[in-house]
Amino acid sequence: MSRIEVKLQAMGHSLPQPRKFPNPNRCGSVRVGNILFVSGHGPHHPGMKIREHGKLGQDMTVEEGYKAAQAAALAILATVKAEAGDLDKVKRVIRLFGMVNSTPDFPDHPKVIDGASDLFFELFGEPYGCHARSAVGMAGLPRGQAVEINGEFELLD
Repeated sequence: MSRIEVKLQAMGHSLPQPRKFPNPNRCGSVRVGNILFVSGHGPHHPGMKIREHGKLGQDMTVEEGYKAAQAAALAILATVKAEAGDLDKVKRVIRLFGMVNSTPDFPDHPKVIDGASDLFFELFGEPYGCHARSAVGMAGLPRGQAVEINGEFELLD
């Protein structure tokens, strides 16, 4: 088990199975040189007891959204591991783009996406876990999921 996976386990987390995309016209990630572009991932993690679906500001709390973003981050890490072969090959988290299924007046998108940002920052440490980020609200997301997050990661040679 890699150093990063041992740390992840010590943090009380596990990785789900990598997401299988339903159509051959897209995949979980694309590597260009040392940069890994990761597709949008929702909060699907069978090992976590969380709410995957809902709308922030309507029927879901910020705390539930935070946990959903955390689950999406773990799903992203499963995809990164599948592509890189080992999470120790992640040099740094470059950027996250977090989308929150929310009502038009919901103000706390950053607090929700912090579920992913906090996990990456704690896992990879400073400066490697510190990343550029957007956190925006959406009128809806696929299958009614609460969040969807994509990102970019720099990998070691």
